Amino acid sequence: MKFTAGVSLFAAVASAISVDLTKRDTPLDVKLEMVGNTAVKASITNTGASDLKIFKTGTFLDENAPTEKVAVYQGGNKVQFDGVKLRVMTTGLGEEAFQTIAAGETVEATFDVGQVYDLSAGGNYDVVSLGAMSFAEANTTEISGVVPVSGSTVSAQIDGAAAKEVRRRFHAKRIDVQSDCTGTKLSQTNTAISNCRALASAAATAASSGSATKVTEYFKSSTSSVRSTVASVFQRVASECGSTSSGVSDLYCSDVYGACSSGVLAYTLPSQSYMVNCNLYYTALSPITSTCHGQDQATTTLHESTHLTQIKGTDDYGTYGYSGVRGLSASQNLNHADTYALFANAIYVGC
Repeated sequence: MKFTAGVSLFAAVASAISVDLTKRDTPLDVKLEMVGNTAVKASITNTGASDLKIFKTGTFLDENAPTEKVAVYQGGNKVQFDGVKLRVMTTGLGEEAFQTIAAGETVEATFDVGQVYDLSAGGNYDVVSLGAMSFAEANTTEISGVVPVSGSTVSAQIDGAAAKEVRRRFHAKRIDVQSDCTGTKLSQTNTAISNCRALASAAATAASSGSATKVTEYFKSSTSSVRSTVASVFQRVASECGSTSSGVSDLYCSDVYGACSSGVLAYTLPSQSYMVNCNLYYTALSPITSTCHGQDQATTTLHESTHLTQIKGTDDYGTYGYSGVRGLSASQNLNHADTYALFANAIYVGC
């Protein structure tokens, strides 16, 4: 993990109920349509009998965040996602992080898939809705559940040259970073990286030779294959967090991709090996927590590290927090960033 010279240093919460995000029974019906060459309009209808107060960060309703709102395929082959993956706060959220969709209401949002997928080859593509949305009960900002979005596919004939220019402009944002990360942000980031290494090292040992019950609690299995996979991921994280001047990633504290929306602590751009700490990372988190399943700077850095392609290339599945981990399938847990962060926290705290 490297601090980049000349520039500054640089992610839904799931419910207490068990939710398998591969199942499609949901009150959120999504219809997609193309708008222009690479822009997509999503029409989200609440088909249920009750209003839904949706946590919008990172979802269709978060129009500016370059996150993985859809999957894109060409000729049956999935195009690699090229945008950011978030870690968000699970407590203390503000009203601005939510949007209520009344029963029977349809809301619309538009975003550009050309920013986060390389569509420069042009031709025929299929854009498919995916993911989940978390919600809170009325008059609260505490996450109480998560629902998947229904499947929807739209086909598009893409002008490759125009799509290439959209993607170029998106990634060119990073050249606008002007200042170095200094002062308390620099010292806090250094401490977080050091703590990340310690947590990952301990978690690697626990995964390979510790309690099978504890591994199963988080990863739904403790077979030798699962334990080996989990331990290997933590070993790579420990190596990445073992230095502030080498490694596969560059770490920044300027929001060059405009993804630090409400509740976002940090995000990763796996395709460029960039990790970004948002201001909330420094103002809302302690260096390391002694609370079971709490959030802190160390586990947030660990979480983001697992998103790196060279580490594991984990997903979020729109799901954060311990209850969400319990609701995922075994295969999802093995590729879920917060599962690794929460397991490392559990080993450190002794949950």
